Amino acid sequence: SGELELTPEAWLGLATVLVLGAMSPGPSIAVVIRNTMNGGKRMGIATGIGHGIGFGIYAFSTAAGLSIALAAHPATEEVLRWGGMLLLIYLGLVFLRHARAGPSAGNLGADEHEKSDQAGFVQGFLIALFNPKILAWMMAIYAPFIEPGASTQTLIGMGALGLAIDGTWYVSVAAVLSDTGAIDKLRTRAHLIDGAMGILMFFFAALLAMGVL
Repeated sequence: SGELELTPEAWLGLATVLVLGAMSPGPSIAVVIRNTMNGGKRMGIATGIGHGIGFGIYAFSTAAGLSIALAAHPATEEVLRWGGMLLLIYLGLVFLRHARAGPSAGNLGADEHEKSDQAGFVQGFLIALFNPKILAWMMAIYAPFIEPGASTQTLIGMGALGLAIDGTWYVSVAAVLSDTGAIDKLRTRAHLIDGAMGILMFFFAALLAMGVL
């Protein structure tokens, strides 16, 4: 058929790089940890699922030729960079507001849990979608594989692989933190950690503004 297909070795190499990328520190893992600590296991898992879907959209878009669109329209990268910076600043303000409120008392009610799950999913999705670090990294990863002859199945497979690995990693982090009881120790210092997370978000926003991320 003339269509380019990836070898098993290439898929394994791609999966390895995706795993290492998901495990690297950054604003994504900070948001997952913070949401698990603040909203419990369900909110942490919802954040991880949202991030995985956002990452999967990036993976498929990049594999389908987003790099070509960026080359033709450099403004696309600027929009993503500024969008990411504004999102990080917003999250930083949210975290600092919670930090100022002091130690939280009591557990969330059922309605509040549902709202926190939805908020976690949205935050996870947006932090993935507006993170230009992920975009640049994805372009570098997929560059050797993006060719005119690539089959549709291969492109879909690349996106699905990214979604599965990224989502699985962050959901696992949320589940392990909850199931091992480590989250209870973190929760006693929730307001201090929220303050640190808020400052971290501003730090990442500054790096983004300077073009470091």
